[in-house]
Amino acid sequence: MANRIVDEEARKQIGTVGEARTYDVERGAIRRFAEAIGDPNPLFNDEQQARKTRFGGMIAPPTFCRSLGSPIPNVKLNMPAAFRGLDGGSDWEYFQPIRPGDRITVQSKLADLREAEGRLGPMVFMVIETSYTNQFGELCATQRSTAIRY
Repeated sequence: MANRIVDEEARKQIGTVGEARTYDVERGAIRRFAEAIGDPNPLFNDEQQARKTRFGGMIAPPTFCRSLGSPIPNVKLNMPAAFRGLDGGSDWEYFQPIRPGDRITVQSKLADLREAEGRLGPMVFMVIETSYTNQFGELCATQRSTAIRY
C-alpha cells in the first residue's frame, strides 16, 4: 500500500480516551431493561426472590451495560469523509454485578488501530476498549469492540 491510512502519526492515537460518563443505576431501569429484552429472570425484576440468591438482591442483566453509553475517542484518520463502517463485533468480560443504586462510570479508549487491504480498497480496524466501573472503583465489565472503516 503506497499511501497508508494507519501510519506512525495515526498509531500515536492508540491509548487516547474518550470522555467518561457516570450513570446512576435505578431499580426501575433494570426492570424495564429486562422486560424490553424479554428476560423474566427474578434476579432482574423481583427483589424478594433475588434476595434468596447468592447475589443477595437484584442485579442488572449483563447486557444492561449496552444502555450505558460512552463517547469513543475522536480518532483522526487520513480517510475520505464519506467512508463506510461495519461493526466487527464485541467481546465482553464480567467481573462484578451491577446493582440498583450503583454509580457506574463508563469510559472508552482506543486500544488498537490497524490497516488491511480489502476488495474495495484499504480497511481500517479500530479496537475500542470500554470499562464499566462502580462507585467503589471495582471493575464491573469490559467490552472490546472492533469497528471497521472502508
